Amino acid sequence: MQGTKNLTEGAITRQLFNLAMPIMGTSFIQMAYSITDMAWVGRLGSEAVAAIGAVGILTWMTNSISYLNKVGAEVSVGQSIGAQNLEDARGFASHNLTIALILSLCWGFLLFAFAHPLIGFFKLEESIASNAVVYLRIVATAFPFIFLSAAFTGIHNASGLSKTPFYISGTGLILNMVLDPLFIFGFGWGTAGAAWATWISQAAVCLLFVYQLKRRNQLFGGFKFFVRLKGRYTKRIIQLGLPVALLNTFFAIINLFMARTASTYGGHIGVMTLTAGGQLEAIAWNTSQGFSTALSAFTAQNYAARKKERILTAYHTTLKMTFVIGVLCTLLFIFYGTEVFSIIVPERAAYEAGSVYLRIDGYSMILMMLEITTQGMFYGTGRTVPPAIISITFNTLRIPMAIGLAAMGLGITGVWWAISVSSMLKGIVAFIWFSVLQKKIL
Repeated sequence: MQGTKNLTEGAITRQLFNLAMPIMGTSFIQMAYSITDMAWVGRLGSEAVAAIGAVGILTWMTNSISYLNKVGAEVSVGQSIGAQNLEDARGFASHNLTIALILSLCWGFLLFAFAHPLIGFFKLEESIASNAVVYLRIVATAFPFIFLSAAFTGIHNASGLSKTPFYISGTGLILNMVLDPLFIFGFGWGTAGAAWATWISQAAVCLLFVYQLKRRNQLFGGFKFFVRLKGRYTKRIIQLGLPVALLNTFFAIINLFMARTASTYGGHIGVMTLTAGGQLEAIAWNTSQGFSTALSAFTAQNYAARKKERILTAYHTTLKMTFVIGVLCTLLFIFYGTEVFSIIVPERAAYEAGSVYLRIDGYSMILMMLEITTQGMFYGTGRTVPPAIISITFNTLRIPMAIGLAAMGLGITGVWWAISVSSMLKGIVAFIWFSVLQKKIL
């Protein structure tokens, strides 16, 4: 398999670390795009943060849809490599990119055309909503870059080359960090400047992936980026990626309703707290997701090669790693929430509200790590439906829980408790479900 790494042999812990560290770094880089925007826009005030925060939920939904081809590539290409099937590896890579382009054009058009009613859902003040619409329409035209980059990342992860997306995404982040203050303050474009900085950075990342595959390392001997879709490949990609895309998209939709509830009980400060707090929570989420994705790629190759003992050893090793990280994130959020939140929004009312969110959310960190790690095991074996069921079920419960707890007198903190408790339940159920099915799967 030209240009790929064989994960079916060698030291398990070292391979997991070598895979996970760049993936984790890439996830942090992607998170840093939003945090960088919020940190600079935060200097304009909490209203400006609320504007890009509202759009942030919609771009989160966009990234969720792109998971169809990211995970579709990680599993389909990874299993093809494990089975030493070069033709399928090429076919799945090409089909994932083609489907990603089609999805991005359709989704980008919808968000651009319906920007006003979508932003209106949050019931923000007119000036905030107006800025959010402009921001959304600019970012929506960059969706093809985002979707294709996600598919490119999945192909490289499946090939054991997770360092490549890390370096490319890192270059994009540096560009974004330079352009943000220049466009927001230097040119005086405000929130629109943050959107254009993101647009240019995402375009650069996509072009670097193209250059990498065409000039630097032609994986599998080279393959076409866009092809006429064939039923066999398309069906398998949809089977693998659609449940993941649906669960993440549904999660974002739930967050839309949670943001509206937060707005009802806390005004624009409530929306700002939910969206900015969610970005900070991503510190824990992206860390565990890095190990989960590494576990998924490792499992995909070894599952196709029928190396069952290596898979179980990798799972238990990953659980130990993510447990330590979960403990550290719990301590950070519970005891230093105010300091962490003030980095994003230095406004007193904002970081005081944010510290409450982080403290409550901190109690769920360890079980959230458990859920996401177990998710990687399900994905690597090609069983993407159980995590979707778990996520959709308990994320849906957030809405009635939030409304009920808020109405009982907890107010906005009731919304935060609904988020924390549901995360705990997802971790417990995911672990039990996999434990029950373990013998059947492996």
